[in-house]
Amino acid sequence: MTKNKMKSHRGAMKRLRITGSGKVKRNKAYKSHILTKKSAKRKRGLRKATTLTSADLKRMLRAMAR
Repeated sequence: MTKNKMKSHRGAMKRLRITGSGKVKRNKAYKSHILTKKSAKRKRGLRKATTLTSADLKRMLRAMAR
């Protein structure tokens, strides 16, 4: 008999990527609408991806079934 396997959270899989060193990359929020009041410097910073904090890392890896 086969054991049940964890299903990966499809929403998390679409939004997060795992780097070679095992960290999780994510895109920054607040870049989708109401961009006219945000400065160019702020919008430029929101373009760059960043890594998850250690507080969220374990939970997100579990959602990704890793």
